[in-house]
Amino acid sequence: MPKREISENIEEYLESLYKFGCVSDHVSTTTLSKNLDVAPGSVTQMLKKLEKLGYVNYIPYKGATLTPKGSKIAQKITRKHRILELFLKDVLGIKFENLHVQACEMEHSLSDEAERAMCIMLKEPDLCPDGNIIPACDFDFENCEECRNYSKDVEEIGLRSSNLLSITQVREGHCGTVSFIRGNVLELASVLELHITMGSKIKVITKDSSKDYLIISVDDKETPIKRDIANNIFLKVH
Repeated sequence: MPKREISENIEEYLESLYKFGCVSDHVSTTTLSKNLDVAPGSVTQMLKKLEKLGYVNYIPYKGATLTPKGSKIAQKITRKHRILELFLKDVLGIKFENLHVQACEMEHSLSDEAERAMCIMLKEPDLCPDGNIIPACDFDFENCEECRNYSKDVEEIGLRSSNLLSITQVREGHCGTVSFIRGNVLELASVLELHITMGSKIKVITKDSSKDYLIISVDDKETPIKRDIANNIFLKVH
């Protein structure tokens, strides 16, 4: 097994920052303390350490945000966790209440090869059992068809240099460029029907969580888009 680059403890912090950072500008030490069941003082010390390592930006009494370096690690471990939860539930039949703990125990040792195999087996899922977005993989593919048809070893696949967010994760008023589309041929076709292709410029106009549609602009033309489609269109945010 290859040597670990960072500790499981650091990965847990980055994963929590990713989870709460999608809905907040800064994640407070109080939020992290409750989520990780760690004393606030210990959280503060860890955030200072993570800042020195270049994983977060930390502001005392306000909280922390992930840097691009930290976000890349956080997305990767979050993706593994959420795919594992779905695999444990749908394939192994593990009870819902046990999914999170078991996925936490497994995510840090799950290889990229196993993650990719699970993703293909589960037919490129977009949501975990809790209904949270499964982040895109960091392999340098434009869509899942390219991944399925790739026959070489996983170590030979190039990696993306940029972090991506699905349209449903991008905040209102923010923009991005389409860099990855998840799903099968039919799902890709439904995206093309909206005149969305690789490189399209997307702006999120409204994203009311109580509705099945979001309003976006595609290359400056406003259009509604179903939430389940938006989940699978990933942007490099500007």
